[in-house]
Order: sequence, then C-alpha cells, then structure tokens
Amino acid sequence: MKALIFAAGLGERMRPLTDTTPKPLLQAGGKPLIAWHLEKLAALGVRDVVINTSWLAPRFPELLGDGAQWGLRLHYSYEGETPLETGGGMRHALQLLGDSPFLAVNGDIWTDFDFAELPREPRGDAHLVLVDNPAHNRRGDFALDGEGQVHSDGPVCLTFSGIGVYRARLLQDWQGVIGNAAGVEQDPPRFKLAPLLRAAMSRDAVGGSFHEGRWTDVGTPQRLEELDRELAQPD
Repeated sequence: MKALIFAAGLGERMRPLTDTTPKPLLQAGGKPLIAWHLEKLAALGVRDVVINTSWLAPRFPELLGDGAQWGLRLHYSYEGETPLETGGGMRHALQLLGDSPFLAVNGDIWTDFDFAELPREPRGDAHLVLVDNPAHNRRGDFALDGEGQVHSDGPVCLTFSGIGVYRARLLQDWQGVIGNAAGVEQDPPRFKLAPLLRAAMSRDAVGGSFHEGRWTDVGTPQRLEELDRELAQPD
C-alpha cells in the first residue's frame, strides 16, 4: 500500500509560524508533525509515500530528504503556488499513487491512531476514520451507523479525522459531481474532496470507523503549543 500526506496548505491561520515553515514541518514533541506520520507509515510496512506540496515546497525535501532515514521512498507532488484543495491534490497525485487502494492523511494533525487498524481494501470507494467533535467543530462532519457505514448526515455527526483509505475510482466522475465550481477550469483543476465523498455516501460506498483515542487538528498556534506541552508529559 502507498500513502499520500496532504501538506500543500498555506497555513494562513498559523502565521507568523508558517511565514518560513510549512505547517506540517512545525515541531511538536521534538519532531515535525509530518515525521509522526512517516514513522507510523514505515512501521506499517508502507514504502512509497507521496507528499503534496505548494507553500514553501522546497522546505520539504530540505528537511525530509528522500525518506531513507525512515526506510521510505518519498515522492513530492508539487501543485504550484496555489494549492489544489484536497480533491484536486489527490487527483494530481494519482499518477504517483497508482490504481491500488492508498492511505491518505492530513499533514497537520497529530493522533495516536494505529494505521494498522485501517482496511487494506475498503468495502466501497473509501474508508474514513471519525473522531469526537472538537470545540472548533461542534456540529461534526459525517454520521457513522452501527454497520460501519458513513452517511452525509444523521442524528449524531462526528468529525472526520483526516485519515482514510481510498480507491482511485472515487475520483472518476469528479467533474460530474463538482460541476462548474471555481477552480475546476484550472489545469490542473482545484476542487474539494468532500463533495465526492458525499456523493459516494449517497450510494453507500463509504465505510468508516471511530477512533476514541487522542487526536488534534493543529489549526492554530495555540493548539500547536498545547499539543507540544502534552507530548512533553510522560505517559
């Protein structure tokens, strides 16, 4: 299995920290956020990891190199000066990911979730890991039923963790789903992944699981500071 790490964001809410350092390269617990993912992926047996980049793109190979220090092969998918959003970024990276199911994770989260719990073959087009709603996302994103199926809505919605396994076919009809939204006229096109996931949910093609352990969306300097403090504490 190959993996994709989303790392192309502009990190605007993290400034001034991200003026010179992309958000996934900011440190927590003594190492860059992205390094926590790379260690887990290597332990899982993943060898090829694609990292999509845009803002301060040269900093990634400068710091991470070719991935040899983790026993990985890193491939960089540069999107240009403007990030392609999650959907466009995933589509742009498919040439490096191939046709088999792949793991994808947001580069700006931290979690104790064990990637080994993810299915190698999702039942449908995707398998998403959901978590309890944090203070900054009280309404949640998607609903998870007792059969492990994910729905666009439901009595109780949880937050998408930014961790999932995907099949390339999720993106096959992206134009039919996205329509004429801003950014699709670009080459390569820019669009979000969420509408494609919701379309797949409508045909019961998205499975999921719930992670009740630790998870942080490092979206502000304060959250990064809090995470760094937590990781410095002995278990």
